[in-house]
Amino acid sequence: MSVRLGYYARWRGTEYEASPDGDRVRLYTSRPVDGFRQVTPGKYIHVVPLPDVEHLHYVTTHCVWRDEPFIVLGEHDGWLRVEYSGGRAPVAERLGLELFDRGVYQAWASKHEVEDLHEETV
Repeated sequence: MSVRLGYYARWRGTEYEASPDGDRVRLYTSRPVDGFRQVTPGKYIHVVPLPDVEHLHYVTTHCVWRDEPFIVLGEHDGWLRVEYSGGRAPVAERLGLELFDRGVYQAWASKHEVEDLHEETV
């Protein structure tokens, strides 16, 4: 399972990473697609009217690590960047999490140590 975090839109039967912008949606892909223009190496964009999008949703990936709930922010070489979503500072400190910002705790967790890796869509 790949880790997804952010907006995704279905346009013409294909799902793309997306960024809503008022009455338009920016669609992104990492490969050349008809109608998309290259903005940087390996990144292509196409802007479409919001009504042309079949579905627009926000996806987060969640897991349980050390018996506590986390949101998965990213993945690199078998490790997951996780953010504690339990909201209790004493628990975060007991787990040895890094204080990323006020009330926000993060860590790197081995992908083999997490359980219940799943997506939630809003």
